[in-house]
Amino acid sequence: MTALFHLAYNVTDLAAARRFYGGLLGCREGRSTATWVDFDFFGHQISLHLGTPFQTADTGRVGDHLVPMPHLGVILDIPVWKELAARLTEAGTEFIIEPSIRFAGEPGEQSTMFFRDPAGNPIEIKGFADPAGVYAA
Repeated sequence: MTALFHLAYNVTDLAAARRFYGGLLGCREGRSTATWVDFDFFGHQISLHLGTPFQTADTGRVGDHLVPMPHLGVILDIPVWKELAARLTEAGTEFIIEPSIRFAGEPGEQSTMFFRDPAGNPIEIKGFADPAGVYAA
């Protein structure tokens, strides 16, 4: 079995979370109760519980941007990243960082986009053409 990452965090509205994670992001829903729901977040498990979302501060420097810390995310293959970027753009998602390419032509070249879920939880989605680039210096 490949190791899977699990992260549990709070959202303010499970119906909105289902529309966002299940509908817009396309994540398959797993188990749930009246107070939480699991999703297959691109091959990893997230558990969204009703409650107060974690506090963030715009202290992470990404190029010319300050992004919320902490944040969560995932790294996708480029075709999947492009499909998701198009879907989010078409849905009118308010981006912290618009879908774009960083480090073009350099080691670690990546596609990236940064946005928040309906509860305000920050999410970064990266895309790499070559998995070896994830840790390239």
